[in-house]
Amino acid sequence: MSISPITTLYLNEELAHDRIRTLQEEAAQERLASRIRSVQKARRQAERASRRLRSALARI
Repeated sequence: MSISPITTLYLNEELAHDRIRTLQEEAAQERLASRIRSVQKARRQAERASRRLRSALARI
């Protein structure tokens, strides 16, 4: 049994579309992970600033 050229073309097109969808999903996940890391960094910086402020106010 052989696969017709049309079927081969269709299968290749489907594989390409699946790969594109996978890459788009991976990019979206990476953007989300990057935003989460940014928020975590900002939170740590805010916590450090808060500690410095409390320390400075305690010295007054």
